Amino acid sequence: MALIEAVPNISEGRDESIIDAVVKSVEAGGSTILGVEPDVDYNRTVITYAGNKTEVTRSSVNLVETASKLIDMRNHHGNHPRMGAVDVMPFIALGESTDKDAERVAEDVYQILADDYSLFKYGLSASHPSRARLPSLRKGEYEGLSSRFSGGDWPNEDTRLPDNWDGATKPTCLEFGAMAIGARSVLVAYNINIIEAEPKVSSMVAKVIRSSGFVLRGHSTKKMRVKGILDYVQGMGVPLESHGISQVSMNLSNPSETGLHMAFEVVRVIAESMGVEVRGSEIVGLVPLQAMLDAGSWFNGGHDSEEALVLKAIEGLGLDQLTPFDPDSRIIEWAVRNKRGAL
Repeated sequence: MALIEAVPNISEGRDESIIDAVVKSVEAGGSTILGVEPDVDYNRTVITYAGNKTEVTRSSVNLVETASKLIDMRNHHGNHPRMGAVDVMPFIALGESTDKDAERVAEDVYQILADDYSLFKYGLSASHPSRARLPSLRKGEYEGLSSRFSGGDWPNEDTRLPDNWDGATKPTCLEFGAMAIGARSVLVAYNINIIEAEPKVSSMVAKVIRSSGFVLRGHSTKKMRVKGILDYVQGMGVPLESHGISQVSMNLSNPSETGLHMAFEVVRVIAESMGVEVRGSEIVGLVPLQAMLDAGSWFNGGHDSEEALVLKAIEGLGLDQLTPFDPDSRIIEWAVRNKRGAL
């Protein structure tokens, strides 16, 4: 079956009535909801849905238009970087679909929304290599958009303006902000729990392990960038106030190369060497089956059934630490199979 998955992140994680209205707008477009994960601390909700190209296009437009009416970024506060009411809208190929199919859906949605919203193409849809990474586009967040669009200080002119910039800020920008949209490969949003209230160790660990590394400053104005330990990883340290802990919050952009188990073990070893305990982790959104099987194989040390390896992964990564992890609804292939039939 040729399916497209969409995983938009909306800047609302506390008001259930708003989240429900946005989810209903997705369903009205014909897509199947695979997951809805609000986070109170981040004040952000990850909504995962899938369908054919027409369904996902229609649902995605509905989602943006509904969020635009209900979420006012002037009143938004949360612990996660964001630049708009719908911060990011990625499209991923599933089943028999290809990356090109996902790119076409992203372009169709972009064209429909371009007259009314400030849009940055990213990922596989980026118009320039420097615009492919979300952190480069989201720098300065919502609060910095006005200065950014009006010629204020900005580190890279290639990433300053939206792709649909026509010389004037969109009327929706004050309340809605801006949105990143594009196709991408499968990505795993993965957070590791650090037992500290303030994200001191978690921030240090994130800098050391993320691919971009950190800037080391020397005498006078001298500085150099030191590469991070892990490839295909974006990371930062964030507080999780509702649980009194912090997290190393990561995006694993190539989980077949840098898997869940590798990220978990590296973070654990470094954090423990700094005298801080790691206690489990969480996956935000859905995860590919193979990523769970790879992790299960690491913790199991041998060959076993898919179901047994998944259980080993859940146990070894501590995925039940904060909230229960249901593999039937959280593993992409199993969730799609259960809701729409076999791929």
